[in-house]
Amino acid sequence: MLKKLAGFAVPLIVAVFLIGLMAGCGSSSNSGKASTSPSSSSTTSSSTSQKPIDYSKSAHWLSLPSSPEKTVDVFFLYPSSYEKANANDPGICAIDNPSMLKNSKLAFGRDATAFETVGNIYAPYYRQSDVSVLSLPQAEQVKVIGGIPTSDSVAAFDYYIKHYNKGRPFILAGHSQGSNVLINLLAGYMKKNPRVYKRMIAAYVIGYSVTPDYLARNPHLKFADGPDDTGVIISYNTEAPVVEGTNPVVLSGALAINPITWTRGETLATAEQNLGSIEINKDGSVVLNAEGKIVPVKNVVDARVDKAKGVVICSSADVVPLSPGNQTFPKGVYHSFDYPFYYFDIRANAANRVAHFLNK
Repeated sequence: MLKKLAGFAVPLIVAVFLIGLMAGCGSSSNSGKASTSPSSSSTTSSSTSQKPIDYSKSAHWLSLPSSPEKTVDVFFLYPSSYEKANANDPGICAIDNPSMLKNSKLAFGRDATAFETVGNIYAPYYRQSDVSVLSLPQAEQVKVIGGIPTSDSVAAFDYYIKHYNKGRPFILAGHSQGSNVLINLLAGYMKKNPRVYKRMIAAYVIGYSVTPDYLARNPHLKFADGPDDTGVIISYNTEAPVVEGTNPVVLSGALAINPITWTRGETLATAEQNLGSIEINKDGSVVLNAEGKIVPVKNVVDARVDKAKGVVICSSADVVPLSPGNQTFPKGVYHSFDYPFYYFDIRANAANRVAHFLNK
């Protein structure tokens, strides 16, 4: 199996180090109510105040198409990219934090580029929490992520809708902390703006949990049932068959869809059915060929929904080099590979949902 994973083995071991950066730390309220907690306030500095970010400035956008060419947009929120330099650094970073600026670009390359053939990608910078938020009680996690990270992202999305979108249909996409924030945006902004919600093709809320309780509290939202439906939420978290601990981004009752077949049944989708994974360089960037293109790595990664666990099980990857475990994610959690494992499947599914939306 290690030979079969030759494209992954050494590069993706590095991703274990990056897990703290890519983790998407935090926990959604699953209520759509954003608030700022005492713990959130106490971990910020003057540079991370509640003063709104000016999203009219291009410097506050990771990706901002100057002349959008496609008929569809993608609004992307990157996973946790802020890494504290020392213990006294604030829990919520400044909008120009160097580690966040650097690592968000790497995350964009691994995740958001899956949609680059489908739509014009808009991705704001937003002030986010570092991985230590996962050590807080659930209620405190909710408040921290529902504070500055959510308020920044909602402000960015509102600015995008009013100034850049021009009435085009759009996809929402995120990973981990970015998906955590998207859950709040879907519950709050979309409820208040149903005309905008009608233009949403799908929301790829990958690497965090969507639960039946959340959907019950937000009846305007619905989870995907198959590969073709639109206006839906798509979510999953990837694990090995055995996890030596608790996955901190999987909530009780979490729903999952198979990222190869895009169905919710528990039938195994084989590695041969997978349209292609991607390789990662030691610095966290995506491996490109001589022509500068991403080449699919095929016949490596399978997928099976486990409804009891609320996750997608990958049984064909080698857990030892890919997920040996650390203080945040235990051995067997493939959190960093939610997108890389199923990169070309995500791309094809997004294109398929776009086609169905446009042909309504």
